[in-house]
Amino acid sequence: MSQDVFVAGVGMIPFAKPGASANYDVMGAQAIRAALADAHLDYDKVQQVYAGYVYGDSCCGQRAAYAVGMSGVPLFNVNNNCSTGSTALFLARQAVASGSVDCALAVGFEQMKPGALGSVFEDRPTPFDLFEQEADALLQVEGVPLALRYFGGAGLAHMQQYGTQLSTFAKIRAKASRHAANNPLALFKTVLTEDDVMNAPMMWPGVMTRLMACPPTCGGAAAIVCSRAFVQKHGLDNSVRIKAQAMTTDYASTFEAHDMRQVVGVDMTRAAAQQVYAQAGIGPSDVDVVELHDCFAHNELLTYEALGLCKDGGAEKFVLDGDNTYGGEFVTNPSGGLLSKGHPLGATGLAQCTELVQQLRGTADKRQVHGARLALQHNLGLGGACVVTLYERV
Repeated sequence: MSQDVFVAGVGMIPFAKPGASANYDVMGAQAIRAALADAHLDYDKVQQVYAGYVYGDSCCGQRAAYAVGMSGVPLFNVNNNCSTGSTALFLARQAVASGSVDCALAVGFEQMKPGALGSVFEDRPTPFDLFEQEADALLQVEGVPLALRYFGGAGLAHMQQYGTQLSTFAKIRAKASRHAANNPLALFKTVLTEDDVMNAPMMWPGVMTRLMACPPTCGGAAAIVCSRAFVQKHGLDNSVRIKAQAMTTDYASTFEAHDMRQVVGVDMTRAAAQQVYAQAGIGPSDVDVVELHDCFAHNELLTYEALGLCKDGGAEKFVLDGDNTYGGEFVTNPSGGLLSKGHPLGATGLAQCTELVQQLRGTADKRQVHGARLALQHNLGLGGACVVTLYERV
């Protein structure tokens, strides 16, 4: 049996640069309180908690939640790299949909350090060893940080196959800045032009400038999901429900295709999206607004195709025609996305959820996508996991 799951409350805090934020426990507690306040619900009504973070010791979730309440509620700590927040949401939604509980909380937070991502434990095999082997075999480049090499290499593969121009990635980054200018919770609100992005320091000549990569960020976000019976009993907001959701991990093609686009999860994304469309009985053209995982401008372009927003090889035209912004076919990342809003790994998926719930409620202010009825979320973590979620205005 599967029952409807409603998003009764969402909340996030302003994202900040490393060193300029509160500690993780404070950010997590603030996000929880914001979601509870939005739902008009007391913490003691929550029956399960899923806490997501990447860089932290065991039981950080308890440390954050205890500041809000100590009700003895079951709490699960979650880590799935950059898709951690949406993985926590997936588990919370699954608990409610199955009837195991009537109300679950998903919270994500991250206290990050400046600079490129890297391993914490150097005395054991890295989970990226297979990814590294494939990248080494496909790319001849040195001195480029791990994530940049993966996603830059994926973008380069698209450039080589379809003739995609570097300026197209710059257009995506400039679009993100225009959207973020209307988001008071975004980290970077300065509007950038295509020339600004192109003239930024080159991190990989001919492939990526500094402004095409999202920054390390600190922050927190949370969501409360409930059954129909719980919503009705407590008089909660029932205007947004999770219509469909799917989670995938890597396929054999990740390495066997010998294509950096597969290494960074294009097949995971495509499969999860197709599952969601099938569950909901819709097609990509029915979607009104999208929050997708633009950790690099290159990944945003690849994701347009993987989600079916345009045909394979059609992403550059999609961008040039303005179909990725207001007035086009799909408004993508009205929040400013990871590129401008910021990317605190554990919080990102729940920040995306917050944005889309606000869009469907009609409370997104200057970012509002008018008439939005169906909203699609895509959150990706290398190693790997992908979560795609479809929200519906009821």
